[in-house]
Amino acid sequence: MLTVLGLLIALEIILSRFCSISAWNIKIGFNFIPVVIAALLYGPLTAGIAAGLADFLGAVLFPIGMYFPGFTVTAFLTGAVYGIFLYKQQNSFRIFCAVLFSQLVFSLCLNTLWISILYDSPYLPLLATRAVQCIAAGLIRFVVISILIRGVGVYIES
Repeated sequence: MLTVLGLLIALEIILSRFCSISAWNIKIGFNFIPVVIAALLYGPLTAGIAAGLADFLGAVLFPIGMYFPGFTVTAFLTGAVYGIFLYKQQNSFRIFCAVLFSQLVFSLCLNTLWISILYDSPYLPLLATRAVQCIAAGLIRFVVISILIRGVGVYIES
């Protein structure tokens, strides 16, 4: 378990820091995939810890900007939500709920708050500009997670 989690954390850091498109208020990438795999395999608490640890280690080892602990909290909560909705029970409705909750509450509302605090930018205009990105990212996440569950499901059963 520790070996798999170590690999997933390393993969999340690589996808987040080196394989994502980042601007000061928007980040587009596939760094959610290792977190979803951790959630599928080990449940909400483990996925949350792995996501939070990956965010912290990525920020310390490969800083993009100033470290802000709010993003680590968001990462933990996102991993936990994926685990709550997807651990041991996966269907389209549960995937939709996990993505909707993580994108709407954490990515749009909470991360926008952190960005607003960090860059001293007004919250509502920032929220409006990030809404489009969160909708697009949510659709992509739903499709990718649906495909991923088929592959990981085979691994879990064998």
